[in-house]
Amino acid sequence: MNERLVDVERALSRAEADAIVERLGDQLKEHYGITEADLLLVDYRLSALLPLAGGEAVTKPGHPAWRSFDHQSEVYDEPVLFLPVTMRGDRIGVLRLAPVAEDDDVARAELADLATHLAHEVVAVRGSTDRYLVAARARRLTLAAEMQWELLPGRSRSRPSFALAGQLEPAYAVRGDSFDWADDAHRLWLSAVNGSGEGIAASTLTSLATFALRNARRGGLDLADQAALADQAVYAHYRGEQHLAALLLQVDLASGVVTAVDAGSPQLLLLRGEEVSDVELEAQLPLGMFDGTIYRPQTFELAVGDRLFVISDGVYDALDQAGSRYGESALTKFVRRSRHRSPLDAVRALLGELRAHVSTDLVDDAVVVCLDWNGPKAAP
Repeated sequence: MNERLVDVERALSRAEADAIVERLGDQLKEHYGITEADLLLVDYRLSALLPLAGGEAVTKPGHPAWRSFDHQSEVYDEPVLFLPVTMRGDRIGVLRLAPVAEDDDVARAELADLATHLAHEVVAVRGSTDRYLVAARARRLTLAAEMQWELLPGRSRSRPSFALAGQLEPAYAVRGDSFDWADDAHRLWLSAVNGSGEGIAASTLTSLATFALRNARRGGLDLADQAALADQAVYAHYRGEQHLAALLLQVDLASGVVTAVDAGSPQLLLLRGEEVSDVELEAQLPLGMFDGTIYRPQTFELAVGDRLFVISDGVYDALDQAGSRYGESALTKFVRRSRHRSPLDAVRALLGELRAHVSTDLVDDAVVVCLDWNGPKAAP
């Protein structure tokens, strides 16, 4: 490995948590002659790139920074180089560097590696400094939204067998809807929660259910028992007065077989080729409605190239100013048109279309998760 690349990565690893980008700038000036290094963080709504150091947000579609973010590739706008800052599919933002020579391919390849290294460093320190989280906010979060965003596993994820993304809306005031995922060499687990209630009460209910599901999953329970444990946890606390709908999925990465539990769940749509269909699942009781509910798993199989959308009722039930629903027909049309978008771009576009439909922020929570199945991959 190039010695200067090693030197810069070592300096980043040793930097104070809140000064990573500044140390990067120092190193780039010394080793590459770059005098401007800015990290642009994508905001919670996926509608603005916000400079970490302050300054004007980048919101205009087609801007080089957005092209780099959207296409996950370098964009050169002489003498400025824009590079995606992404970790294992989780898009954090864009690194803006200047000046960079157009004909220095070696330096540009190294700078791309450093942008990825920066993503890993930022993710590693976000739990110990608020700087990056605060800088990514175009406005203040409500307390309920703060709780919900802290629950999330990320906004996007990828590995050879799948690509995955999710988003909450209204991003700065979400209450009870949420999603969660985890994966290992053998399986992907995905859950989506269609919450109930308002404010802190809604986010507290969702938090309890999410942590109960994680506890069961990490304890090695199968999917139906994960649902049962979460159901008992919610019922024990609320005695049936509060409950919530959830969809639990487990994908076998070696075969594409999906195990599902529909606990009064969000809608599940399948895009296969150009055809959109509902995945028909047995509707079972929401989590926490009754004591001792027994859940039954079902299975279906994904084909290479399939796309799944998990959609909460806040999407298709969203009303415009005249009281007309967004509806299943518009949703089906969007899903069919989404084929050539990445999962994160598809999620962002759907929620943008939804905001255009209602002409304001959403009144009800909405969660959208998109999963692309790239094909079976056996565990090493």
